[in-house]
Amino acid sequence: MTLARAVTVADLRGLARRNLPKAVFEFIDGGAHDERTLNANMRDLEHIGFAPRILTDVSDRRQTVQILGQEFSSPLILGPTGLSGLLWPNGDIATARATATAGIGYCLSTNSNCSIEQVADHGRRNFWFQLYIQRDRAMVRSLVERAAAAGCPVLCVTVDLPIQGPRERDERNGFTVPPRFSVGNVFDYAKHIGWLWRMATGPGITFANLERAGGEGSNLTTLAQHISEQFDQTVTWKDIDWLKSIWPGRMAIKGILHRQDARLAVEHGVDAVIVSNHGGRQLDGAPSAISALPGIVEEVDGRAEVLMDGGIRRGSDIVKAMSLGARGCLIGRAGLYGLAAKGEGGVTRAIEILRKEIDMTLALLGQPDITKLDRSAILPKCF
Repeated sequence: MTLARAVTVADLRGLARRNLPKAVFEFIDGGAHDERTLNANMRDLEHIGFAPRILTDVSDRRQTVQILGQEFSSPLILGPTGLSGLLWPNGDIATARATATAGIGYCLSTNSNCSIEQVADHGRRNFWFQLYIQRDRAMVRSLVERAAAAGCPVLCVTVDLPIQGPRERDERNGFTVPPRFSVGNVFDYAKHIGWLWRMATGPGITFANLERAGGEGSNLTTLAQHISEQFDQTVTWKDIDWLKSIWPGRMAIKGILHRQDARLAVEHGVDAVIVSNHGGRQLDGAPSAISALPGIVEEVDGRAEVLMDGGIRRGSDIVKAMSLGARGCLIGRAGLYGLAAKGEGGVTRAIEILRKEIDMTLALLGQPDITKLDRSAILPKCF
């Protein structure tokens, strides 16, 4: 299959699987432990049915939205994903450019391979920046200041990573950063000549935002070790208050699944909560994002914006989330599959597929304006 013949995100996933060594593909595709939460993210979306209305004028369909003060052509934000440079050279810049052209949102990861400044200079402006609160608070402050200087309007603080979740596919595959060749994987890597060539001729892979923290003479191996040592199990709401005191823009918290945490986020002045279980890559057995969404929307009660992240594989999934109160959705794997399939062009194709599916769903649902969706658009037995 070629990119032009890819008509679904599942098709892009197939292209990504073909283009990447097994260990690299499963790094982006896998989840924690038995992957129950990873699968629940998709399964619970599939179980939601629509309640279409007929004889409604749907000739003028709209999916433009306002999210945290920005207007997007569709309720899509390509979410923060680390190590995208392993999928395609300068993967962060390629993704940023594709989202800028499409007029949708983009959030750069702390663990990106391209730096904040590189994306601002060569990718797009007005992108969001995702932050992990690390042990080294001086580095955290530096990242916040750099994001502000680059004009990022939103700081997205990921709060569900006190330690890294157990990614058993990665353990079985011997996945490391940087990837290492061994007797067990050398033939698989050798079969992916295109990927090997791109990695050999492209820019060197590094954690560009964190190079200063690695010290003089640091390399990707030492940076990866430094990052693994920076997980901080002491982070509390006091750290959110501190970040708000030094961040001039709007703030979203990513990783909310419990109603009480949503209430606390509002009480601490957060502008948006992102309902997310880290794509099923942290606590296996946590609720799916879509099942947690309605209760959090109810708890927030309009005092902050609510976004959802997790399990989006179809444009209809986004329509379902917005019918349950989400302002928009962050997209992770769907964009990565596109990136691995064909770089910037693949990301563009992923966006096109999702936007087309949103449009078709709105037409067939009898709902021409995506911002007017509510629970009446879905079957009441679902939630």
